[in-house]
Amino acid sequence: METTKEITGKPAKELPACPVETTLTLISNKWKVLILRDLMPGTKRFGELKNSIGHVTQKVLTAQLREMEATGLLTRTVFAEVPPRVEYTLTDLGYSLKPILDAMWNWGEEYKSKNG
Repeated sequence: METTKEITGKPAKELPACPVETTLTLISNKWKVLILRDLMPGTKRFGELKNSIGHVTQKVLTAQLREMEATGLLTRTVFAEVPPRVEYTLTDLGYSLKPILDAMWNWGEEYKSKNG
C-alpha cells in the first residue's frame, strides 16, 4: 500500500487527521473539481481545459494544474514542438475521485429538480 507521502507528496504529519478534510485539501476549490470533471473522459491540452472550464484565468488555471500535479492527481506532458504542446492526464489517483464527482453530479441534479 502506498504511503501518504507517495500519494500526495506531503508527509503524513502535514495532512489533516480527518479523511474528509484531507479530500477537501486535495480538491479544495471549484476549479480543481472542474478540472477533474473535464479530464475524466481523457487527456486534454491546456487550451481545451481553459475553454471547457470557462471563466478561469490562465494564471489561476496554471496554478491549479501545478498544485494537482504536485499532489499526484494528474500528469503534465510537454512535447518538444514549436509551439510547445502540453497535455494533462489524470493519474490513477485522480481517476479514483470519479465516484465522488458522480455523487456530486447526482446531488446537484436532485437539488436542481427540487429547487430550480
